[in-house]
Amino acid sequence: MTLLLYRIDDRLLHGQVVVGWGQPLDIDFIVLVDDAVATSDWEQELYRMGVPPEMEVYFLTARDAITAIPGYRADSRRGILLTGDIGTMRRIVDGTGVEAVNIGGIHSGAGRVQKLRYVFLSPDEEQQLRDLSAHGAKVTAQDVPGARPVALDDLLAGAELT
Repeated sequence: MTLLLYRIDDRLLHGQVVVGWGQPLDIDFIVLVDDAVATSDWEQELYRMGVPPEMEVYFLTARDAITAIPGYRADSRRGILLTGDIGTMRRIVDGTGVEAVNIGGIHSGAGRVQKLRYVFLSPDEEQQLRDLSAHGAKVTAQDVPGARPVALDDLLAGAELT
């Protein structure tokens, strides 16, 4: 098939990704794009422990992912591409023309304001999401497949919190 989901989740690989998204989408592989994890054997091993043996995980830097994505898109298996932050996804979108980006979890931190129960954003991150949209990616927030996708404008307005 192809890469079915391009997701931003600051927890990277965890049950919600592997089980919550992986099982309903019948995922065969995950491409985890993170410059630090791509160069850390022990972190890669930790993430592999949370994935069933029949599901492959590829660890790439953003630069390597941009080069490798056409191959993953042409793969007959079904996959997910996962980044831990908006900036990395922006590099992927700019370099490969991703059409849709799912925000799955960006948690509380310095300078961030709650927009959804699972998304907290700084003003700079809000602008980065607008930039993703301006570059042709449809940006929505959705923690699990059964939840209603939240459009970017509604996300930025904190629509679910009002």
